[in-house]
Amino acid sequence: MLKGNFVARSIIQTILWIALSQWLIACAGGDRFTNSDGQAINKSLVDLLQWRAGRQQPAPIELPRSDDWKGLNSQSTQYAVWIGHATYLLNNGDLTIITDPIFSRRASPVSWAGPERMVDPAIALTSLPPIDVVLVSHNHYDHLDIPSLLALQENHPTALFLVPKGDLALLKSAGIERVEEYDWWQSRRVERTVFTFTPAHHWSARGPLDRNRSLWGGWYMAAPERTLYHAGDTGYSSDFSEIRQRLGAPDFAFIPIGAYAPRWFMAAAHVDPDEALQIAEDVGAGRAFAMHWGTFILTDEPIAEPQLRLREALKDAGRAEDFFITPILGGINPLVD
Repeated sequence: MLKGNFVARSIIQTILWIALSQWLIACAGGDRFTNSDGQAINKSLVDLLQWRAGRQQPAPIELPRSDDWKGLNSQSTQYAVWIGHATYLLNNGDLTIITDPIFSRRASPVSWAGPERMVDPAIALTSLPPIDVVLVSHNHYDHLDIPSLLALQENHPTALFLVPKGDLALLKSAGIERVEEYDWWQSRRVERTVFTFTPAHHWSARGPLDRNRSLWGGWYMAAPERTLYHAGDTGYSSDFSEIRQRLGAPDFAFIPIGAYAPRWFMAAAHVDPDEALQIAEDVGAGRAFAMHWGTFILTDEPIAEPQLRLREALKDAGRAEDFFITPILGGINPLVD
């Protein structure tokens, strides 16, 4: 009986909090960003409660990992190492770059609640090589983690932080000094690499009052040696064909494959493995690497399912298995032809 009362109170509290949040958002007004089709992703309270009420959280598992990254040295170039989630350590022959860095235990504004890591980062933050550029795709807590950004600044004081339009004030207020914000299709040259912020089909928020007040997207990195593309977090759209038309086909793409179930709720914001493969085709990637899976439990699909479904999609499409891989955590993936 006590358990039933507790559950009932929790449901009521959740309903009231969401209702209050939506009312506050409506009162706040102001300019907000939309996707390139002019639409914003705004799931209703009824949709959210329907998903949460029937949810069965998948069992956690721990993916295998490698210590091969320890073989990197100051002479190492043109490589990618999956650290976890959407965090990649990249070297494109010109710069050393880290994407959507999250090294915290939880993807959350607090340390005692929220999605918890199933596996530690493949490389400890203090073991990273010198970082030149830090890229952030959007402000969700599993992609923009302030403690990780502050630690990166402390350990790599000359690193430049590139973030979406609307997130500059957030990083500045946290104490990040070398930070710049970008709208879609705006570019910035660093050394011999041109960084361009590209569209994605997603949304942003860190609290009840700032939904879609900052932009979201991916990063295209064009250097003489290699062109790389990090898609950020996204649903499927025509954006990816336009990226190819405007910027050219990247040599290597880093594309999300997880956090997609149930489809009726997640499809607008998160691609499934079949759509991830289609993104790789749309942008014309020479090869692709998976991300955004196996690190946090965010949605309903079994943890290992994205990898299995990606392999099936490749087979059905007549593509070689090494066209789009799910790299091992901590492994060194050469960015060579």
